[in-house]
Parts: sequence; structure tokens; C-alpha cells
Amino acid sequence: MTETSDKQSFLQQAEDLLGPRGFTRDPELMAPWLTDWRQRYSGAALAMASPADTQEVAGLVALCAEHGVAIVPQGGNSGMSGGATPDGSGEAMLLSLRRMDRIRELDAEAGQAVCEAGVILQTLHEETARQRMRFPLTLGGKGSATIGGLVSTNAGGTQVLRHGTMRAQVLGLEAVLADGSVLDALTALKKDNRGFDLKQLLIGSEGTLGIVTAARLRLLPEIGGRAVMWAGLATIGDARKLLLLAQRLASDELEGFEVMPAHCLASVLDHLPDARSPLAGEHGWHALIELVAEEGQADALNEMAERVLVAGMEAGLVEDATIAANETQAEDFWLLRDSVAPAERAIGPAMQHDISVPVEDMAGFVAKTVPEVERRFEGCRAVAFGHLGDGNIHFHVLAPRGAERGAWEDGEGKAISAFVHDRVTAWRGSISAEHGIGQMKRDELGRLGDPVALHTMRAVKQALDPRGILNPGKLVPLAPDAPSA
Repeated sequence: MTETSDKQSFLQQAEDLLGPRGFTRDPELMAPWLTDWRQRYSGAALAMASPADTQEVAGLVALCAEHGVAIVPQGGNSGMSGGATPDGSGEAMLLSLRRMDRIRELDAEAGQAVCEAGVILQTLHEETARQRMRFPLTLGGKGSATIGGLVSTNAGGTQVLRHGTMRAQVLGLEAVLADGSVLDALTALKKDNRGFDLKQLLIGSEGTLGIVTAARLRLLPEIGGRAVMWAGLATIGDARKLLLLAQRLASDELEGFEVMPAHCLASVLDHLPDARSPLAGEHGWHALIELVAEEGQADALNEMAERVLVAGMEAGLVEDATIAANETQAEDFWLLRDSVAPAERAIGPAMQHDISVPVEDMAGFVAKTVPEVERRFEGCRAVAFGHLGDGNIHFHVLAPRGAERGAWEDGEGKAISAFVHDRVTAWRGSISAEHGIGQMKRDELGRLGDPVALHTMRAVKQALDPRGILNPGKLVPLAPDAPSA
């Protein structure tokens, strides 16, 4: 859209459609939403739309399609890969789903909730708890992450070990497609063989194939109790063996198994002035383990936790351990884990990699790759922490002392990420386990992805969004012979 008259006509129609609460061009109102949460990407927008319901989204998308205006959907703006930040052209419409924050339905008997895209994850947790139910996905950013964003990035979190990613929680979906039509696939059916499962195609597509406006989610009964353990170990290999032991002894009760090296715990203790280490001694690695049970089955949890830890000690895996005495202490343990990323970020510049390899290979990958990175990039420190139980580790490489934030990431940092991604690929892994591709990893996906898979992704994008207006420049790598965006 190049003609000034066309642009003004488009903007006026968009404002008429959405009203004063749903449309703004005020630079001050838009500014907080034009830079991503990690402050790695900043852009500009033609305007910011904040529709109140699905029909307004559909009307806006149809208008954008008519005028060839790109759309960048955004939820809580808490993504880690720059997937919700527009480019610097100022020609895209920033589409905020935050006003669409209704829980349309919460049926405890059916174990389902229908949430609009702007519902905050923590709000859903609180509402389900009032019905003695729970939504089995959580993460550190639950106070800002929205349901639409979680669906669009197929988010993970700390309960994937037992319950799976967001993809496993979605029973139905409502989305607006690139021409403004509404896909209504909200009904949950146990059996439905009417062709492609289109909701699964949209989950994880980062707004490049359609804009998620609502989702039907599965709920579970609230837990009757939990036992949260903290164990000190010598190596990540010992942590892997303890995980296998816990899976054998605790089976269905094992809900979370997180690990971090000593450096991460020390960083958190420095970052949180009132925090204390759960254990007295020094340990190379730490494991945070959670067992849960439904109501009426919780009495034996502490006994089960003790069995796991005693077995770990007898096997020479656990050097020291403790079980949270109450809910406050359990939450304190989890706060230590959830604070690793901000604590590491406070130290200085770092390249943060959200990677996965086969679960059985993760301990070996970390043990081998950490020293490889530190040898190759002098002065850097590599730390790995996260969800050992599902093969997803956050692999951070901290800059040398004195490195300039921004310049280091754009220089040596890029070489570090390429090296880490090469190693992940060699280990049959993924360069994005739960944070999406966005704009940060799009070119790396193009460099390392399977050619057949990449060709298929481009074909699907072309079929569903032929004008390329939905979140351009994100997720889908350009074809080798395509002009740069």
C-alpha cells in the first residue's frame, strides 16, 4: 500500500470498525509493544488494533487483506524469539489480542474451558482452582503469557514431562484466516476423521497461518497434594540416572524434574536477596523434583519421595537432599528454578538457546558441549539448566567480563549460536524446543532444517496466506532463491 490516499482510507476504515478503544496511532501508547520482552528486537507499526471480539478480528483481517497490509499478532509480548515484534518499516498493523480476555466457558464436569486469546495463564489457573480443577501447564511468565500466545508457540513449561506441551492441552480452536474467514473448530470430539486436523496445523504456527482467537482446553482435577524435593548431585549424568530411578519408583506421580548447575543456583542467590540454598553443602548440580497425587491419594507422597531420595543415595547418585516441609517452602524451591533466566540475564550479555535433543542423550550432550563451547570461545561460560525429563535444556553462553551488551551479541554471539545449533543438529536435536522460531531463529532454521520439511512449510504458508500478510518475516524461512524480506 503506497498511495497516501489509500493508506488514509484504510486507517479510517480500521478506526471506524474498531472504535476509539480498539484502534490507536498514538506513539506513546504503541511504544511499549514495539520492543520484545528480551529487548533484542524493536520495530514500528502503522497503527495498533485491539479488537474486542472474534468478529472484529475477522473484519480487520479482511480489511488488511483487501489493502495488502501486513498483520503482526501479539499476546502478552513475553515471547523469547521476537515473534510478535514488527519490522522497522512501520507498514504493518500491530494486532493486540489482550482485550479478548473472557473465559467463555468453564465446565468442571467435562474437564474443559474455552478461553479467548487474551486470557492470562495465571488468571486461568486461578479460575480453575475455584472449581477445584487445574490447567496442567505452567511457566515462569504465567503472569503475562496469554492463551493465544501459548497456543501459537506451542509453549512447554515445567509440567511437560507428565502432561505434554500446549499442543496436548488444546481440544478445539477458533482462528481467523488470512482472508478474514473464521475457522470454528472449538467443538471437542473424541473421534473425528473428517480429514486434516487443522487446529494442530495452527498450533505452533506463530500467527503465520491464522490468528488464534479462542481455544478449548483440557482441565484436570486439582491435585490432592504434592511432595517437592531438592537434591544435590555431582554430575548431570547422575541427575539423568536419578530421573530414571524416579520414573521407575514414582511412575505416574512424577510431574516435574528440573536441573541446574551450581553456577545457576549461585546466580539466583545473588539475584534474590532473601533467597537461601535448600542444601548446606556445595554440589556440582541440583535437581528439583515434584511428585503429585489426586485427592484421596496424597497421604503416601512423602513416603514415596523419601523412597526416591534414599534409593538415589544408596545408588551413589544423591549427595544430599531435602523435602519441602510445607507449601511455602515448596514455592520457595520453585522460585529458585523460575529465577534462573533473570538472574543469569542480570550478570551481563548472554546468548540463550532453547534446545532439545533425545531425552536419553541430554546428559551426554551437556557434559560434552559445555567444555567444547568454553574452549572455542575464550572467556565465555556455558551453563545448561531446565527440563531434563523431556529433553529440553536452556543452554546459555555468558559473555566474557567487560563485553558490551548488544555489540557482543551481534558479533561473537552470533558465531556462538551457530556453533551451538550445529552441535544440537549433530545430536539429532531441535534448535527450538519451546520458545518458537520467530525472527531470531528463522535463518538458522533455513540453514539447518530438513529441505523437504522446509519446502512443505513454505507450500502450506503460500496456500493459506498467498499474499503473505500474516506475521511476515517470522518462522518460515525464505526459499534459497527468494528476495530478502
